[in-house]
Amino acid sequence: MAFSFAFLALSANLKAQDTNTDNHTIGITIPEVALLDIEPSASKNLTLAFTAPTEAGQPLVAPSPNTTLWLNYSSVKSIADPTRNVTVKLTAVVPGVDIKVTAAAASGSGGGTRGTPSAQLILSATDQTIISGIGSAYTGDGVNNGHNLTYAINYGSTAGSVASYGDLEAKASVVATVTYTISDN
Repeated sequence: MAFSFAFLALSANLKAQDTNTDNHTIGITIPEVALLDIEPSASKNLTLAFTAPTEAGQPLVAPSPNTTLWLNYSSVKSIADPTRNVTVKLTAVVPGVDIKVTAAAASGSGGGTRGTPSAQLILSATDQTIISGIGSAYTGDGVNNGHNLTYAINYGSTAGSVASYGDLEAKASVVATVTYTISDN
């Protein structure tokens, strides 16, 4: 009888061990993301003005470079397109004037595979790559996060210029729109 009681206790113990673990699945969805903006959004429109010379025979004086704007982006890549680029273009070329932009290396908060800036670009109506090799990354939001943009303008007499001083025309204000686009390679 002691043997049957021990067998019954062992049998109950084995049955209890069948239910001491369980499992389930977790479905995870990661959306593809490609967003960018220019900060500070409240004051991202720039006015850059040449200064007239005060002595006959001297050229216009170009304004100092502007470094107030920051390019922010968020990116989650897809398997089909492992990296993205940011391109930049200008809607209207200003006769006689080179509008140049340089993006600095990413700084501030953020993480992931942030992109690599190109060299200084002279803006035109054709898209040019300003940041390449962006993977899944975010730059952080706002001023002092992402890529600091430096805008410089000059009349066309510098190396690499596409404009000419002879093409300059006096105007109260010429407005050109600079468009940044993040897209797959």
